[in-house]
Amino acid sequence: MKKIIFLFIVQWACSSAFSQSVPITRQLKLISLSGTGYERGYQHGQQLKKEIEALIGIWKKDLEHSMQMPADSFLAHFMASTNFMLAIKKYTPEILEEVKGIAVGSGQTFNDIYAFQLVDEYWVYQDQLRNNEDHHHCSSIGVPAMNGHPAYVSQNLDVESWMDGYQIILQIMPNGNTPEQYILSCAGLVALNGFNEHGIGVCVNTLMQLNASADGLPVAFMLRGILGQKKGSDALRFLQTTKHASGQNYILGTVDSVYNFEASSAKVMRMYPDASGMVFHTNNPVVNEDIKPWYKNYFNSFLAGKTQKGNSEIRFTTLQRRAANATSKDDSFIKTTLRSKDDPNNPVCRAHVPNKGGFTFASVIYTLSGTRTMQVTAGPPDESEYQVFSFAK
Repeated sequence: MKKIIFLFIVQWACSSAFSQSVPITRQLKLISLSGTGYERGYQHGQQLKKEIEALIGIWKKDLEHSMQMPADSFLAHFMASTNFMLAIKKYTPEILEEVKGIAVGSGQTFNDIYAFQLVDEYWVYQDQLRNNEDHHHCSSIGVPAMNGHPAYVSQNLDVESWMDGYQIILQIMPNGNTPEQYILSCAGLVALNGFNEHGIGVCVNTLMQLNASADGLPVAFMLRGILGQKKGSDALRFLQTTKHASGQNYILGTVDSVYNFEASSAKVMRMYPDASGMVFHTNNPVVNEDIKPWYKNYFNSFLAGKTQKGNSEIRFTTLQRRAANATSKDDSFIKTTLRSKDDPNNPVCRAHVPNKGGFTFASVIYTLSGTRTMQVTAGPPDESEYQVFSFAK
């Protein structure tokens, strides 16, 4: 049922959280998953059993290093302070079954695999413990269909350097009410962003400054809930009416249109396109004022135009300036922007530097109208060409 236009496979290599002596050779691994939620998860776990085991170990070492306590103790405190399960069971029960399947198929405990899904949520918990503003993740662009070009949703997805080498594409085959999907992720995780056969695509940016909820729907499950919809109106409704666990920006594309929403636990605020007709975002809230107490002074300074020199603000300005000066709003413009390093200290495209925080884990461009394709790189997009996947329909 599928047509893969281009898939370049190189040697699989794993990275270390604390040491890397040779350049990483990256493989963007595609795994096709079919059947029920549990069956998909079991296949995921079995096919990537070694990678999941290694990545869970690296993840726990990183938690121990950053939190200065045993990882299992941190996770026990974190899980005891949250109650996401009720929202997950209510809104995305099939994805919960997928998580159970990943655990069984990989031989890991359910608690570890479940906690591993909660990437943004344990960042929020860490933020509560440390009041840490150093969460600079992702630069995203949405372009509606215009001037003969299709609609695009795109992103440089930035995460910690220890995740390098574990980039995967999940190809979710249609089953019942589940549409076919291509999802960017890492071994053991249900989603980082993605798009489906009905022209619905979504990319996300952490907004740590926004208020969070201990009983909302976590970001990974929110993504899969959106991508499980067949109509753009249903995807918009799901995003706007479901309670969010973590502060997050969502660029949502629905065939020809793109939308930008800043979501906190209490509000989902739309950020409208600028004069270019495009939407773009980094990691500072612009329109949602539902701010955590310890970020209010920062946010007020930002609104007053006094705080424009942070990493996120500089990247946002880069996207804004490039959008305003764009002569053509096609995927060539997007690629050039996602590869840009206009400010070398605060680039949109972030190189992998071992032991030096985050990097661009992957870059994606989803074409939502016309021929629907996923263009993706493993690692920073200035280091390789985009690989292309397409729906047959």
